[in-house]
Amino acid sequence: MAEQPKHKAPEGMESYDLGGDNDLGALSKKQQEELNKFKIKTRMENEKYLREHPEVECILAGFLGETLQKRPEDIREFAADYFTKPELPGVVQKQLEERQVLIKQNKILQKI
Repeated sequence: MAEQPKHKAPEGMESYDLGGDNDLGALSKKQQEELNKFKIKTRMENEKYLREHPEVECILAGFLGETLQKRPEDIREFAADYFTKPELPGVVQKQLEERQVLIKQNKILQKI
């Protein structure tokens, strides 16, 4: 069996493929280090993007909430209808405004 790595996979990432007898599935140490760096960089870029675009969270939370409430038989058609409804931008804008009010309230409470 391949040698155990001296470091763990980045938090929340899949564990390493260590391969086995006659299995070259494991990456070399250098390849694994480069992959880890790439995963961390990608995660940081994704988190930065999501912080800069809170509307993504509003859109996904709204979709997930309605999906769980209505439990549609045809999820693909439901999703297509949800993401193309004309009132969606207005709903998202309202959620963003409500989110800003909550953020301001939290800042005020933190000062107390």
